[in-house]
Amino acid sequence: MESLEAPKSLVDQAYEVILDALCDGTFKPGERLTQEDIAARLKVSRQPVTHALVVLKAQGFLAQSGRRGLIVTPVDAAFFEAIYQFRSAVEPLAVRLATPRLTKQAILRGRSLIEHGRNMVVAGDARAGLQADMDFHSFIYDLSGNPIVGETMRLHWRHLRRAMGQVLRYPGMSISVWQEHGRILEAMIRGDAEGAAELMRRHLIEAYERVEKPSQAPTDADD
Repeated sequence: MESLEAPKSLVDQAYEVILDALCDGTFKPGERLTQEDIAARLKVSRQPVTHALVVLKAQGFLAQSGRRGLIVTPVDAAFFEAIYQFRSAVEPLAVRLATPRLTKQAILRGRSLIEHGRNMVVAGDARAGLQADMDFHSFIYDLSGNPIVGETMRLHWRHLRRAMGQVLRYPGMSISVWQEHGRILEAMIRGDAEGAAELMRRHLIEAYERVEKPSQAPTDADD
């Protein structure tokens, strides 16, 4: 975690930094958090941290533990299933809509996003890798030309980030995710909207199924 800077509200900064730590696995499910420890890490007073933790607790990322402590909640299994069911229906549609809208500039943008994501995997930067993954999917939403797609996904953006972060922490997933992104984009470039949509559908279903296998557990190998 990094120290905070003005002029942005310290509460907002604290919220964003703590949320990043929850999404990228710095704070793990079951871990106990205290205002004092986080304030010391962020080099701020306890007040903005307290307000940020209240918001995160209300959003379901944290739960009360004792009189003053909080623990990190696990990703809710039912929500995780629901969001991937929804994504596997909506994102292939976004790909179909986006394919005929590809321009040279959009192709360059898509390839740049993929290259950046792969570089973040090589660098071992989990936080930047998660943001790159979000950016690639946002690229598809925006390119679809249907504002409802992006707006609907962003209603659950915070929890979606955490679910995607959980996927990326599985062994080998951070590499395979970018290989799959590359295949999706190249199918779009060829004008194969249905093929690209099917690749996106499989990309999402396989990510969900792999995380849901009880024999596998997240590791820090890809962090």
